[in-house]
Amino acid sequence: MKESSTTLKSTPLEKKHIALGAKMVPFSGWNMPLQYTGIIEEHMHTREKAGLFDICHMGELFLKGEGAEEALSRLVSCRTTDMPEGKCRYGFMLNSRGGIVDDLIVFKISGREFMLVVNAGTTDKDIEWIKGNISGEVSFFDDSENIAKLDLQGPLSGEVMAELGVEEAKNLKRFTFSKVDIAGVKVLLSRTGYTGELGYELFFPKEDAGKIWDLILKNKDVKPAGLGARDTLRLEVGYSLYGSDIDEDHTPIEANLKRFVHMDKDFIGKDTLLRQDKEAPDEILTGFICEGRRSARSGFTVLADSRKAGIVTSGAFSPCLKKGIGLCYINRGFAKEGNSVILTDGRIEIEAHLKSVPILEK
Repeated sequence: MKESSTTLKSTPLEKKHIALGAKMVPFSGWNMPLQYTGIIEEHMHTREKAGLFDICHMGELFLKGEGAEEALSRLVSCRTTDMPEGKCRYGFMLNSRGGIVDDLIVFKISGREFMLVVNAGTTDKDIEWIKGNISGEVSFFDDSENIAKLDLQGPLSGEVMAELGVEEAKNLKRFTFSKVDIAGVKVLLSRTGYTGELGYELFFPKEDAGKIWDLILKNKDVKPAGLGARDTLRLEVGYSLYGSDIDEDHTPIEANLKRFVHMDKDFIGKDTLLRQDKEAPDEILTGFICEGRRSARSGFTVLADSRKAGIVTSGAFSPCLKKGIGLCYINRGFAKEGNSVILTDGRIEIEAHLKSVPILEK
């Protein structure tokens, strides 16, 4: 069903985007900037300098209390009991069949408090799933409405943060976070990212979104970047997008993301993953590089040895490789690095070869 503009949610920066000439599009129920000056230009600027992304649409959920750590450990695939304060980890919430309810990042604020950063389109579903799988002793609440989130990504992002008075950003290790002050605004600053570049995520009160956005954009090395560049950047490094490459019908084993699953603890969906890991899945997610600039799109059939072998889940033009790239689920018998395949929608055929992720070797 097509999203109506009257039903779309807006981030606190919507007017800023429109003033900058952004092309706005519906995304997961939100009115979001697709691009400002162009996807390729924004992509390359992020790879070479720094891009600023409005990610206020994502959800921030909190678990608190004496039993928060134990409850969370059962909910997610990553280990949480050995996490020090100030650490974050990527993982999954799974259903009983091992399918991915959502992929998320867990932040350990203290031994009794955790923040989960979840996808915009799954926030409501995630809330219901968590509520149904925790005890009443654990305090759980959604604070997404009150929190703004910006992502600053690119090789110069450390210098940009230093100019804002956050010198400690340069020493922040990957998948850790710290509480800092930017122009009087209390910010939770993390270093995770969705582009493969050095970068930071800033969480702070919603009412300060415009102030922080404008401060960062004062730096001549920073340009705003939209969803288009975010998608091509993540594809080049082979990061999966929920709803396209991963979903409740696929497990982390099939999605080639076993490294984010810790089998040495109990969690919902573990039994299915243990069985699947032992038997090997019928299909796995892998990357591909097209022979030319044209890329396949989601839903294209993957042909190997003239037989249907899989389906494309994501595809785009790579500004760095100057070729089409993407991700696909393919029968594991054909999933060999370098194998030649044909990607087709029944009208056009695109020659490609399989490439394990990351697709772009940096």
